[in-house]
Amino acid sequence: MFKYSNSNKRYYTLDYFYKQKFNSKVFKVSLNAGFTCPNIDGKVGKMGCIYCSKLGSGEYAGDKNKDLVTQFNEVKDMMLKKWPNAKYIGYFQANTNTYAPLNVLKEKYETILKLDNVVGLNIATRPDSITDECLNYLEELSKKTYLTIELGLQTIHEKTSILINRCHSLKCFEDMVKKLRERNINVVVHIINGLPYETKKMMIETVKYLSKLDIQGIKIHMLSILKNTQLEKLYNKEHFKVLRREEYIDIVCDQLEYLREDIVINRITGDPKIEDLIEPDWLIKKVTILNDIDKEMKRRNSYQGIKYNI
Repeated sequence: MFKYSNSNKRYYTLDYFYKQKFNSKVFKVSLNAGFTCPNIDGKVGKMGCIYCSKLGSGEYAGDKNKDLVTQFNEVKDMMLKKWPNAKYIGYFQANTNTYAPLNVLKEKYETILKLDNVVGLNIATRPDSITDECLNYLEELSKKTYLTIELGLQTIHEKTSILINRCHSLKCFEDMVKKLRERNINVVVHIINGLPYETKKMMIETVKYLSKLDIQGIKIHMLSILKNTQLEKLYNKEHFKVLRREEYIDIVCDQLEYLREDIVINRITGDPKIEDLIEPDWLIKKVTILNDIDKEMKRRNSYQGIKYNI
């Protein structure tokens, strides 16, 4: 059995991590605080990342037209039907959730922290969108609650980053990870497999790079081509290769083998809304993908980190 597991999982799951830390089931409550993004409003770019949906990649967040407490309670009450004795983490998911004046950020974050059984916050953002003033506040916040900053990276490869319109450099990302860790703030990094024209080798190189950084978690996504995105236009024009299900499973298992064993796997596949998805259609069967990753790791007699030092 993998050392960070109490099940058949051969990688360090977020569920296991939370149960060890909080001695309870913990789930995230996804929120839409109505923020925008510097890659949309023109500060660093326009149009956003080419894969980003109209909801700012917050498909399962709350309705931004409702106040945060209403959003929180609607999502929480639905989740409690499955896990009635759970605790909660407020997840600021949609768009860039540090991209606002500090007084606005404080009001939104602390509104959620005041709610019963909230044990922490996850804040999704960009590495170019956390001011020094915000960093100082986040450091204070991290001493009061379990705080995690989720940074979008997607790939270490500059050519791909330019193609997908990320509008920040790898050095910018590295510098922000360092600043957050100097303040003892937890960092989770998002990457995407199957980005246009990336090879398996390139995707593994992204994971090898991250394994050498002081990060606490990773989210591995499969590229979703969604309706009404710039990515849809590129796909219709260039018909770039989309990973087959078997290829994705193989790549993820390789990536797990190269990841340090103490990095918590917060996500291991995408989770698009069916009505918005163009490709790949196999993404809608999330549970079977997870099961087949488990089966492949068992078939290999492998586990997370087995190749970390290679």
